Amino acid sequence: MPRLEEVANVVLRVPSILVLEMLYKCDIDSFTDHLKARTGDMLFKYKYVIWNMYYLGHIVSAVVLLLPLGHIIQLYLHVLCALLLYMGHQIVRDYVRDEPQYGYDGALFLDSPALNRFVTALTSQIIVSTLCAFLMRTRHVWLFSAHLLPLLARVVSVRLDWLLTLSSVAMMITGAEVAVFLLANFFVPYRLARAAYREIMVTELFRLMAVGVSVWHGFAVPVLFSVFWYVLFGVQLVTNYGTVTAVQQGLLLYFLTSVSECCASPYSLLGLTFVVSYTALGLLSLCKVYLGGFSALQNHNVMHRGVTEGVTLLLLALQTGLLDMASLQRCFLLFIILFIILISTLQSMSEITEPVVLGLGASRNRYVHLRGLSMCGFLLVFPGFMAYKISQIFSMDFWLLILASSCMLTSLQVTGTLLIYSLFMVEVWRGAALPCFDEIVYYVNGVCRLLEFAVAVCVVAYGVWESLWGEWSWMGVSIIIIHSYCNVWLRAQSGWKSFLLRQEAARKISVLPRASAEQLHDHNDVCAICFQDMTSAVITYCDHFFHGTCLRKWLYVQETCPMCHASIKPSSANPKAAADEAPPTHRNPPPSEQPPSPETHQQEEQGSQGDSVYSAETNCDESDNKYSNSERNCSKESLQHLRYGANGDSEGVASTVPFCLSDGEPEVASQELREAD
Repeated sequence: MPRLEEVANVVLRVPSILVLEMLYKCDIDSFTDHLKARTGDMLFKYKYVIWNMYYLGHIVSAVVLLLPLGHIIQLYLHVLCALLLYMGHQIVRDYVRDEPQYGYDGALFLDSPALNRFVTALTSQIIVSTLCAFLMRTRHVWLFSAHLLPLLARVVSVRLDWLLTLSSVAMMITGAEVAVFLLANFFVPYRLARAAYREIMVTELFRLMAVGVSVWHGFAVPVLFSVFWYVLFGVQLVTNYGTVTAVQQGLLLYFLTSVSECCASPYSLLGLTFVVSYTALGLLSLCKVYLGGFSALQNHNVMHRGVTEGVTLLLLALQTGLLDMASLQRCFLLFIILFIILISTLQSMSEITEPVVLGLGASRNRYVHLRGLSMCGFLLVFPGFMAYKISQIFSMDFWLLILASSCMLTSLQVTGTLLIYSLFMVEVWRGAALPCFDEIVYYVNGVCRLLEFAVAVCVVAYGVWESLWGEWSWMGVSIIIIHSYCNVWLRAQSGWKSFLLRQEAARKISVLPRASAEQLHDHNDVCAICFQDMTSAVITYCDHFFHGTCLRKWLYVQETCPMCHASIKPSSANPKAAADEAPPTHRNPPPSEQPPSPETHQQEEQGSQGDSVYSAETNCDESDNKYSNSERNCSKESLQHLRYGANGDSEGVASTVPFCLSDGEPEVASQELREAD
């Protein structure tokens, strides 16, 4: 039953929106200009009545649209009952008008054809009266039987010319019953409005938003307007089907023309907005299912819910004045807007695909690799095909260049993802880490970002050139300014910050002393960041040993030692002296760092594999125990950002990883960093 109520809640409100759509498209001014009357006073009265009916139609449709479900069901039942009564009166009236043509006004049982006609009319009237009583949930069938009066008169052989008069009397009786019913329920709208007003006034101001959200979900606004638009679109397709224009246009133009005709009012435009949003959500969900199965649908990312595409369509339509355009211009502009929406959807699909493809190195399932690579191939080829087709249809201008550049940026991002995936797979096939792997990944990302920046600069340069020596407009200048800030300035700023972070980290590593072979032998431990043996290492000012590359990645995030949180920076007064003051070796290592005895070594071999973690944790100061267990739960996803983001997009690392690693226990973070690598 709940599903039936949800369906009824949507279906029963669609006619109200259809009426509002028809009233919006109705040209009252043109209709009243063609009115004719005997005098000017009568013409003024006609116009006054028509305009009041027009406004009353809006009010009634809006009220019906906002009625609660129970009241709207009762309203439809009463309307259906009124239609049945009207049908019953029409059947009787047709019977009364046709009877004189047969010329028989005697007893019915003496003439078989006359009796058959009477029985047919009587049966239909009984069915109508019974249905009306059933809809009104009453046993008083006689309340809906006024139209039977002419038939009863025909039974007693009343003259045929009197039957028409009796039919009019029966209709007047039914009209009186309807008037009495309307007067009895005249104050129902007032009581509903008063109850709604009291509910709003009693509700506190800070809870009005919750009430609005409840009303939004209660009326199922997105589904309601989507169903309304599909009904409107279906009617438009049927209306245009088979016409000469539809045959000449072709399938694509026929489809676009029908869509443009269904967004000529605010109601249909809002419906198209929700339809586009649901369509984008469906495409993104298909992408997730194709890449990761149905379990991938549990990841509800707000940016991948189709809301962005729907809002983009609505804003572009309002900004460009889509509703006020002619049919052909609206079709052309709608094609451009839908093209932009499709590009945005492809960009969201590439954002979904990138982490899946980069994580394929840990999978041995060939079908998973095939799905990820096929999706990347689609996102690599299809945007280029779209850019080529639109350049063939329209002549090159600033707006077309923006669309083509968006397609190129999507293809470039997918190309970078495929290159990094190839590096991961080469590393897997080798069975060992590639030398300078992080540097290679950084340069691949850097080249891709540089190409994206070059495309954005070319678009801005072309827009400036067209504004200075071509067609100038405030809209074009606004788009150039926004494009320059979002796609040029922010990209340049992000890339420069990444470059400075790498330079600063390299400078800090270069001033640290290098560990000699004797020092590494005396230290006899693994790197606390990656947990790998150290053939070369650098020594911090707090006398801790790390791989140079591992420490450099750590310095992208914060400027403290991973072990004791001491500052990596030398003293500002004398950096060289600070470097000299750092003890080069462990002269007297504490008992916790002494090499284990043979007996201890045998016990460690019989123990669990987790003891290697404690060998690194013994290098940490006891003050690190102050951190609670909740602070140790640093997500592996953030640690993966530390590896890949620091080499490609350090701004993302600076915004996601520091809060996770700076306050947690250093050894636990180091172990998870090694696992992420």
